[in-house]
Amino acid sequence: MLHTPSGGAGHGTAATDSGLMSIGTVLSVLRDEFPEVTISKIRFLESEGLVEPQRTPSGYRKFSADDVERLGHVLRMQRDHYLPLKVIREHLDAMERGEAVALPTVGRQRDGEAVPELSEAPTAARIGRSELLAAAEIGEQELEEWESYGLITPLPDGAYDAEAVTVASLVVELGRFGIEPRHLRAMKAAADREAGLVDQVVAPLRRHRNPQTRAHAEARTKELAGLTVKLHAALVQTALGVRLP
Repeated sequence: MLHTPSGGAGHGTAATDSGLMSIGTVLSVLRDEFPEVTISKIRFLESEGLVEPQRTPSGYRKFSADDVERLGHVLRMQRDHYLPLKVIREHLDAMERGEAVALPTVGRQRDGEAVPELSEAPTAARIGRSELLAAAEIGEQELEEWESYGLITPLPDGAYDAEAVTVASLVVELGRFGIEPRHLRAMKAAADREAGLVDQVVAPLRRHRNPQTRAHAEARTKELAGLTVKLHAALVQTALGVRLP
């Protein structure tokens, strides 16, 4: 069932349910299906009333499983049907009321193809330091320690790639099992070696004079990255003798 935003008891209050998730965890969950989603995107959808997470006393967002499901519906309708947020909100509200409604159609067309509405803010590929701290729910000292081990690296302008939120969230989760950041240096070194291997393969394509060939390098990089991650996961599972769901 989709989550229905409401102003009833519990809305905007501290999250006490252990099943609630931080915005960083939500980002990790959504990125399985929506790789381009960012913290800024989730916050924008919240500002537009598409989702209303609870808040801790210190102001951190806490999302329920229904909130995440609702966000997935929103992102799916944007991606697959190019629907503007107003139409998506009305559609989801009708579903919440139990009404049998057909999926709306796009209002604008161009050359027979659907054209996405540009009524939303652009998604940022990077976040600021304060945003990263809030998303991971960590302090300056922790972030500085992670940076010293190379787990997270700021960009030249001091901002961070949006993927840093995923890394930070996973470091926090591993920490709950007693795995400290210093223990993760070997994993970072292995990741750097894997990235170097992929870069060797695609480097000739990136240097090519043909723009189409250079564009193909980006697609090839993503494909190889995906295969590398799958292989790494399979090797870890084999070494541990476990099978993940």
